[in-house]
Amino acid sequence: MAFVKNIFDKNFIEFASYVIRSRAIPDLEDGLKPVQRRIMHTLFQIDDGRMHKVASVVGDCMKFHPHGDASIGGALVVLANKGIFIQRQGNFGNLYTGDEASATRYIECSVHPFAKDFLYNPHITEYVPSYDGRGKEPITFRAKLPVVLLGGAEGIAVGMSTKILPYNIREVIDAEIKCIRGEKFQIYPDSFTGGLIDVSNYNDGNGKIVTRAKFDLSDEKKIVITELPFDTTSKELLDSIDAAYKAGKIKINSVEDYTTDHCNIEIRLPRGVYSKDVEKALYAYTACEKSISCSMLVIKDNIPVVMTASEIIKFYAQRLTSIIKDELEYERGSLMEDLHARTLERIFIEERIYKKIEQMTTAEDVDKAVKKGFVPFKAELIREVTDEDVEKLLKIPIRRISLFDINKNRDQVTAINARLKEIAKRLKNLKACAIEYLEGMVEQLEKFTKLDEKNDTRFIDPKLLTRQTTVTTFSAVDVKTVVKRDIPLRYDDKGYLGTKVSGGREIIKVTPYDRILIVRKTGIWGVCDVSDKLFVDQGMYYCNYAEKEIINKVLFTVIYRDPKSNQCYIKRCRIAGWIMNRDYNFAPDGMEVLHVDTREKFKFTLNYVKKPRIKVASQEFKAQAYEEKGLKAGGVRIDTKEVESITVESADPQGTLGL
Repeated sequence: MAFVKNIFDKNFIEFASYVIRSRAIPDLEDGLKPVQRRIMHTLFQIDDGRMHKVASVVGDCMKFHPHGDASIGGALVVLANKGIFIQRQGNFGNLYTGDEASATRYIECSVHPFAKDFLYNPHITEYVPSYDGRGKEPITFRAKLPVVLLGGAEGIAVGMSTKILPYNIREVIDAEIKCIRGEKFQIYPDSFTGGLIDVSNYNDGNGKIVTRAKFDLSDEKKIVITELPFDTTSKELLDSIDAAYKAGKIKINSVEDYTTDHCNIEIRLPRGVYSKDVEKALYAYTACEKSISCSMLVIKDNIPVVMTASEIIKFYAQRLTSIIKDELEYERGSLMEDLHARTLERIFIEERIYKKIEQMTTAEDVDKAVKKGFVPFKAELIREVTDEDVEKLLKIPIRRISLFDINKNRDQVTAINARLKEIAKRLKNLKACAIEYLEGMVEQLEKFTKLDEKNDTRFIDPKLLTRQTTVTTFSAVDVKTVVKRDIPLRYDDKGYLGTKVSGGREIIKVTPYDRILIVRKTGIWGVCDVSDKLFVDQGMYYCNYAEKEIINKVLFTVIYRDPKSNQCYIKRCRIAGWIMNRDYNFAPDGMEVLHVDTREKFKFTLNYVKKPRIKVASQEFKAQAYEEKGLKAGGVRIDTKEVESITVESADPQGTLGL
């Protein structure tokens, strides 16, 4: 058994690790999940400036992602709808209405030039073999922008989940610039569909937001929903409104959905109902308002870590300078190689070293002759001459040697040296380079949003550059404050109490969210939720709303009798607190409750047991003559005589019941 348990434990841990790292949680380095990274890698590989059928892209991506075409197609559509990763052509669905995209064979895509700028740099990206060893894929891209914030993310793994809301790209870039400069910054989520958000409890990405639809209430007989809450479509909104109407929660006459590339839902109201009366009910009972809990869980250094939005911005601000440094150092290395090659070519041709190989008979002799020819010019060389250098020189065609332009070569060398000096200068001012790059990204974004009148296209929707969601402060509407008490709570002669009891008499009007306090004939009392039908007792003394501000004002007078001595006791008390669905007793155990009253003042008569030599058959008492005591205190004995029954005056048939 221990062996089997160890196998299961080991396999489960491996499975959990795989789901967390390779399926559900995005990597902080590039903000992408593995399937998204493989889609972008595929698009970078096949990019030729033209559109590709999505079905073809999916097929190419399966070389790297061995989990079926459905997951690839769905992830590609989601990425494309972010607006900055993939260019679209065809029906990719509608973020406002929730309509799905067309089949992959009908739609086309290509990599976005903006994404290629901040995500793709193959020379400094680390690659590993694909699952079948036939190709290579990146471990992570060297992203220059915090993709995990730009696109948002949602995923459920084993024992953990992530929910990252999307942010406005311009605000993210501005925050990154401020972070590099050492200035304070603050950013909040932004949805393409607009709406309102309250970020009072957002906790920089690990709390919750309250999001609302935006209403146009200019016409008091009509409500127009112009913007949608986070993570909501017009279809979801219409379904929730329809459900609330059928349940009798809101009063409306008709609903029309005119949503296309912006939200436009028109709610018309019946006669006598105005927009101000329905506004709060829409927030309370429909998807026009909802709370979203967030958790910024990401993979950092192969470990799941919860971070804040500010920490992610700081991470990318530091990382951007290291990426720029790596790119500059790679470019410097490439330029040095280019400078070395051009210097070798100039000396090889100008000093006629190629003439020295004419008499050589073997490849080894040729190689030695070329290397020996460069010995007098060693001071001009960048590094030692290698066999690869010799091989390249020997491949120079005769025509190129005869037409060699020394002035052109010198100009090229001068340009390379000038660029090397510029690179050296930039390496000493990496922060300034990072800020310059980010400011250039903003200019590039503005360029991409301009309409190309010739092709009637633009690379980026202008809405992505401006904040669509309004950050404000409001309190979530409590359903209990909106619902009206209009459901009759009835009690019949069989002892049943509830909202669906037929016949009987109406006690009070309630809502489905009310709690009620019930005092039974036996003196047992308790608090419970409003029920459809609950057996109480054939005799109920009291029933009212279980609200402390109501119950604390009620003075209960309980008259009970000891069955052993037949002596009566009176107890006056108030109910200060309770536990739901638990029975309590006004009288001590074994006592017989004769009467419960809620009046401050009343008279009652004790009828004594008839005995020889006792001339007084009954005696009247005033309840207000006895002091109020605690709920758990015992009662006060009224008289020493044995009591047969009790008679209570009642000016009102319901006065003694508190109903």
